[in-house]
Amino acid sequence: MQKKRCTAIVLAAGSGSRMKSNVAKQYMLLRGKPLIWYALHAIEESSVIDDCILVTGAEDISYVQDEIVARFGFHKVETVVAGGRERYDSVYSALRVIADGKMAVPNEDGYIFIHDGARPFLTEEILQRSYEEVMNTGACVVGMPVKDTIKIADQAGYAEQTPDRSCVWQIQTPQVFEASLIIEAYTDLMRHKDELTGKGIKITDDAMVVENFTGHKVKLVKGSYENIKITTPEDLMIAEAFMGCGKDLLK
Repeated sequence: MQKKRCTAIVLAAGSGSRMKSNVAKQYMLLRGKPLIWYALHAIEESSVIDDCILVTGAEDISYVQDEIVARFGFHKVETVVAGGRERYDSVYSALRVIADGKMAVPNEDGYIFIHDGARPFLTEEILQRSYEEVMNTGACVVGMPVKDTIKIADQAGYAEQTPDRSCVWQIQTPQVFEASLIIEAYTDLMRHKDELTGKGIKITDDAMVVENFTGHKVKLVKGSYENIKITTPEDLMIAEAFMGCGKDLLK
């Protein structure tokens, strides 16, 4: 079977607020490289991904083009676009590039891999597993079964439910979909986002968009317990520890 085209959307429009830093977390150094370098490096070296759209803050586009993409030779990054206020705004900005046919090679019938740029431990194995699953199901997300017992709290902070731990996963990225499916889902979301905001409904990941606006089921695929998102200073320390234990990501 001929491989279908795969486009990565890498989200790097966050701030450094929870990192307690004036520097946006995606540009903070990890072993001498900007944090965003690691996800882009995995994509650049991957046999799965064909091209990439990088989403960053509007004020950072020139810096990212010169000091990240050009400096490190990330040739698969075809364009850098401005993100929005919410995560879903940023994803939609990238999807419009694809939907409007602005990529050098169109991707109407392939797959879209949406990845948080603050997850530096993306691997070829994760990308390969995701690709194999999305070919079968049309929609899949990376995650891992939780290790701890989970409690659902009520509004007062009391434990209300204890879900079966064997059925609970912590969700990661990439989240991978047929191009037409994810574009349809996000287009519908943007039509109804004011209504959802008014109802207090928060969209927290791409799978939720697909589930709510297309009814398409989303398959869970094992990622890695090391595929963490760098959000707080403690996360950066954990990432340093992972790399100190033999992570050979600098090649």
